[in-house]
Amino acid sequence: MSAFNDIRDYVAIPRVLSLRLSPDGSGLVSTVQSLNPDGKSYGTALWAVPLDGEPRRLTRSAKGESQALFTAAGDVLFTSARPDPTAKDAGDEVAALWLLPRGGGEARQVAARPGGIGAFRTAGDVVVFSADVLDGEEAADEERRKARKDAGISAILHEGAPVRYWDHDLGPGRPRLFAGRLGPDRLEDVRELTPDAGEALRDAAFELTPDGASVVATWRVDLPRGEMRTDLVVIDVATGERRTLLTDEGHDFEGPLAVSPDGTRVACSRARFTSLEVSARSELWIADLATGEGRGYAPDLFPSGVEWAPDSSAVYVVADHQGRRPVFQVPLDGEVRRITGDDAAYAGLSVTADGATLYALRSAIDLAPAPARIDVATGGITDLPSPAPRPEVPGTLTEITATADDGATIRGWLVLPEGASADNPAPFLLWIHGGPVASWNDWQWRWQSWIMAEHGYAVLMPDPCLSTGYGQDMIDRGWGDWGPRTQADLDAIVDVALARDDIDSERIGAMGGSFGGYMANWLAGHTDRYRAIVTHASLWNLDQFAGTTDFPHYWQREFGAPGSERYDLLSPHRALDRITTPMLVIHGDKDYRVPIGEALRLWWDLRRSEVESKFLYFPDENHWILKPGNAVAWYETVLAFLAQHVLGQEWKRPDSVA
Repeated sequence: MSAFNDIRDYVAIPRVLSLRLSPDGSGLVSTVQSLNPDGKSYGTALWAVPLDGEPRRLTRSAKGESQALFTAAGDVLFTSARPDPTAKDAGDEVAALWLLPRGGGEARQVAARPGGIGAFRTAGDVVVFSADVLDGEEAADEERRKARKDAGISAILHEGAPVRYWDHDLGPGRPRLFAGRLGPDRLEDVRELTPDAGEALRDAAFELTPDGASVVATWRVDLPRGEMRTDLVVIDVATGERRTLLTDEGHDFEGPLAVSPDGTRVACSRARFTSLEVSARSELWIADLATGEGRGYAPDLFPSGVEWAPDSSAVYVVADHQGRRPVFQVPLDGEVRRITGDDAAYAGLSVTADGATLYALRSAIDLAPAPARIDVATGGITDLPSPAPRPEVPGTLTEITATADDGATIRGWLVLPEGASADNPAPFLLWIHGGPVASWNDWQWRWQSWIMAEHGYAVLMPDPCLSTGYGQDMIDRGWGDWGPRTQADLDAIVDVALARDDIDSERIGAMGGSFGGYMANWLAGHTDRYRAIVTHASLWNLDQFAGTTDFPHYWQREFGAPGSERYDLLSPHRALDRITTPMLVIHGDKDYRVPIGEALRLWWDLRRSEVESKFLYFPDENHWILKPGNAVAWYETVLAFLAQHVLGQEWKRPDSVA
C-alpha cells in the first residue's frame, strides 16, 4: 500500500536533511530525520554516505544530532543536547558541540555554553561558534541565568525591534561569536570575539576564511523608525578587531556566504531595499576581502546556495529557474553556464578537490531528497544510495502553461492521480505557494500534493506573478498588486487545467498557506468558482498584520505605513460581504510571522457573517505544522472538509480531532 494513503505512514517516512563531503573526498555525512519511538516527535541522527557502498548510521541519542561538519582531520563536529557522560551536573538541556572521531568510537563533548551553542564553522584547528549570552560579564552568564530561573523571572525588557522571530521570543540573551582551537580533548583557548554585538548577530550568517584567521559575518545595523540594514563585516579571530567590508544604504548583504579557497574573495547575496514602487531583487555579489570592491553576477538568479570552485575561479550557485532549482557555474570572468539539465532542485553543494565533481541533495516535486553526484563538465547526474529510500509517488507529474491577460506566460506543475482519464476525471485542487517571492520546484514534506493525489485529486501548483525563477519582470508584475494581479494569473492557468478531459471542472477547490493563504482569502471574496477553500496561516486584515508580524518593517516597505491606501485596496477582509464559499481556517498559536490574530479575526468575521466554516487551531505549532500527530490532524481534517464540499460526501469528523 502507498505511504501516502494513511497519513500516519506518511509522517513516518525518514527524511534526508543535509549533506557534506569529507575533506579527502572519500565520503559524505548526512543528517536524517525520522520518527521517534513514541510516535509523537521527530529525532535526527548522522549517517555516513560512502561513495561506493551502503549508508550506515553514525550516531544515536534521544536528543538527536545536527549541523554536521568535517574538521580538517576528517573528524565530524556536530551539535546535540544529549547529556555529557563525563559531567557530574549536565545542567539544562541545551545544544553543545560534539566531536565524532574519524576512525569511529564514542563521540565526546568539546564545548558547551550556558545558553547553548548555535551555528559553528571550522578551518584548520580553529572553530568559531555562536552562543546566546546575557548582557554583562560573559564569565557570569551561568550565574545570571540561574538567578533569573530561581527568582521565577521570565520578563524581557526590550529597547528596540524586533521582539520575536518566527516562533520564539527574542532575548533576554543575545547571540555572540566565540573562537577556540581543537585540542586533544576539548576546544581550547575559547574566547569571545564580539562582546559589543548587541543585536547585530541576530539570525546572522558567518563563514571562516580557509586559514582560520578571519570570520566573515552579516551584521545588523539598526536604523531610525524601526528600520534595519545588514552589512558584511570581517572579524580578526586572534584579536576580535572588526571592520565593515560591505555596506550600502539601499541594500542588505546576506547569506548564503562562501569564502573562496584562496581566501581573497567572498560570495554573498545582495538584496535591494524594497518600497512602494521598488520590488524585491537579490543577486550574487562577489567582493574582494581586502578592499571590499565587488560587483554583481548573474542578475537573474536569486542565489539560495553557493560553493566555490577549488581554484577560486568560479562559484557554483543553486537558484530557482522555471520551476526547477538547477546548479549554475558562474565564472569570475566568463558566461554563466547551467550545469544540471533535469527537472530537479538541488541543495547542499560540495565540490571535490579536483573540481571535477559536485555532490548535492537532489529532489523534485515527485522526488524526495537524496544524495547525488554531478559531473561538472558534462552535467551528468548519478543518484547515490540514500539513508532514507525515496517513496514511490502515486500518480504522474506534468507541466502546463497559460497566457495571462497581459501576455505573460504562467507555468505550473500538475499532479494527476492514478487512473485519471476522460472516463474518470479527477476532482481538482488549486494549491497556491507562499512567499510570495518563491516557487514550486522541489519536494515538500509539509505541503504534500501526493497525499491529495492518493485520495483522488488532481493538484495544480502554479507559479504566478511574484514567483522566483522567471526573471525580474515576473516579480515586478505583482509588486504592490498582490490580489488582483495574482488572481488574474491563477485564473488563466486554472482555466487551462480545467479544460483537460481528465479533470472534473465542476468539483474544484483551492488552498494555500501564508501568502497562499492570503490568496485563498482573496479568492473567497472575489470569485465563487471554488466549492471549498482551505486557508492556512493566512493574512486577512493587512493593516492589522503589518503591525503585529515579527518583522513589520519589511512588509511596510511594500505597503506603506498602516492606514495607507494600499492596505484598503489589497486587504482580503474588505470583501467579507461577498464570501459565500465554505472555508476551513487553520492556524498555529506560535506563528509569529502571521500572528494568530489574523485567524481569530477571520474566524469571527466568518461566523458573524454566517459563512459555512470550520477553524482548525494548533496551540503548540508555528507557521508550519511540524509535530507528527498534528500533521495527521491537519491532513485528515483538510481531506474531510474537501470530501464534504468538493466531493459532496457527508461530513465525517476525523478521529484525530474527535
